[in-house]
Amino acid sequence: MTPLPRTDPLRGFLQTLLIAACLWAVAAVLLFFVVPGIETFPRVLLFSECVGLTMVAIVVFLRRTRQFARFSPTARWLLIALVALPGGYFIGHQIAFILLGESMQMVGHRAISFIPIVFTLLVGGFGLHYYATREQLAAEAAQRAEAQRLAVESQLRLLRTQLEPHMLFNTLANVRSLVREDVDRAETMIDQLIVYLRSALVASQTEAVALSREFAQLRAYLDIMALRMGPRLSYRLSLPPALEDTLVPPMLLQPLVENAIKHGLEPKVGAGRIDVEATLHDAFIELRVSDSGLGLPADGGLDAQGAPASTRYGLQHVRDRLRAAYGDAASLRLERRTPAGVSAVIHLPR
Repeated sequence: MTPLPRTDPLRGFLQTLLIAACLWAVAAVLLFFVVPGIETFPRVLLFSECVGLTMVAIVVFLRRTRQFARFSPTARWLLIALVALPGGYFIGHQIAFILLGESMQMVGHRAISFIPIVFTLLVGGFGLHYYATREQLAAEAAQRAEAQRLAVESQLRLLRTQLEPHMLFNTLANVRSLVREDVDRAETMIDQLIVYLRSALVASQTEAVALSREFAQLRAYLDIMALRMGPRLSYRLSLPPALEDTLVPPMLLQPLVENAIKHGLEPKVGAGRIDVEATLHDAFIELRVSDSGLGLPADGGLDAQGAPASTRYGLQHVRDRLRAAYGDAASLRLERRTPAGVSAVIHLPR
C-alpha cells in the first residue's frame, strides 16, 4: 500500500532548527531592549542563538535516548527540561566564546547575568512547552487515525462475513444444479470458487495486497458470476506490468464490482459488460471499474458524491478505507457513461 506521506527526519530536524533560530532571534531583540547596555546587539544575538540551538541539540539527543523512552510523556519532558535548559545555557555560552575567539569563562557570576538567565529559562521553557504540546497533539492524532483504521478494518471483516457466505451459498446452489447438466462448467465454477476463497483468506490476514493479487481475486469472482449469469455478463481486466506489485488495501475493488453487477447489470435486460482498468499517470494511479448497466438515476436520488442511495453503503465503505490508508491523498468518484453505465474511479497517490 502506498503509505501516507511522512515527514522526512532530516527535513523535520532542519525545520525545528529554523523555528528555534527565529525564536531565539526574537528573544535576543527583546533582551537587548529590556536590559540596555548589556552588550552590543550582534553579541547578544550570537549568545542567544548558541544557547537556543544548543538546547535544541540536547533535546533531540535526549529524545533519541532509550532510557528516556521508558518514562511517561510528562516525566520525559520534565527530565529533558532539567537537562536541556541549564546545559544549553552553559554549553551555549562556551560555544559563543569560542566563536568570538575569547577564552571560555563561567557565566552567571555577575549581577547583570541574572536577568539573561531568567530570560533564557522563560524562553527555553516556552519552546519546550510548545514542542511537548505539539508531540502530544501528534500522538492523539495518530491514535485517532489508528482507531479509524481499526474501525474500517472491522467493518471490512463484517462485510466479508456478510458477503462471502451469501456468495458461497448461491455458488454452491449453482454448482449443485450444474453437476447433472454440465459437469465441465461445474468443475470450472468450483475451481474459481477455490481461487476466490483462497484470495479472500489471504486478504483477511493482511493490511495490503499487490494489485496483481487483487485482480486475480476479481477474475475468480467475475468468472463465477459469468458462469451464473451466462452470456448476460462479460468482462475485461487490464493491469499494466508496472503496477502489478503496487500495494492497495485488500478487497478494495470488490464492492465496486459487486455494485456494478447488482445495481447495473442484473436489473438490465440483455447483455452487459464490466471493465476493470489500472492506469499509471504522472501524479497518481487510477483504478476504474466501468459497467454498461442501467447507469445513475436521472432524478435527484443521489448523495453528495453523486451516488444513488442503493449503492451508498458500499461506496462509503470504500471511501472510508481510502481515507484510513491514504488520508486526503486518495479519492473515489462516480462518472456517467454514454450511452449508459457508470464508472467508479479511484485515484491513489504514487
